[in-house]
Amino acid sequence: MNSITKSILKMGLLSLLSVMPLAAQIDNGVDFKTSFPFYAGESKLPAGNYKVFQPDMDVHMLQIQNMDTLHSVFVDFMPTESLQPRNQSSVTFEKYGDTDYLNRVWIEGEDYGIKVDPSKVETEAAADANATQHSTAGQ
Repeated sequence: MNSITKSILKMGLLSLLSVMPLAAQIDNGVDFKTSFPFYAGESKLPAGNYKVFQPDMDVHMLQIQNMDTLHSVFVDFMPTESLQPRNQSSVTFEKYGDTDYLNRVWIEGEDYGIKVDPSKVETEAAADANATQHSTAGQ
């Protein structure tokens, strides 16, 4: 391969890599309500009204904050995709036994979302039981 072709290939790869993180951003956050406690990362949060948002667009970290601001946690995430754009924003949970774990956040009108990295406790629960999945509408 000549040097011009290599340069063009490198530029193309760099362009693709620079676009990928943009697909994993929650600009304005998503508000949601749960009637059940749930885990986000290693932290157990009580039932209530929450906002999930990305405090720093350059870092793959989400903040989940209770609207009363008494409970707030940070969790790592990775981008995920859906086959079609979402009709509405939603927050998805995985349930093992009687314990719910924050799993994904979907954005209305987008075909991308955010998958919360599973905690060690969730990974162990997943090995011991089958998950059921359910969602809560977001705003």
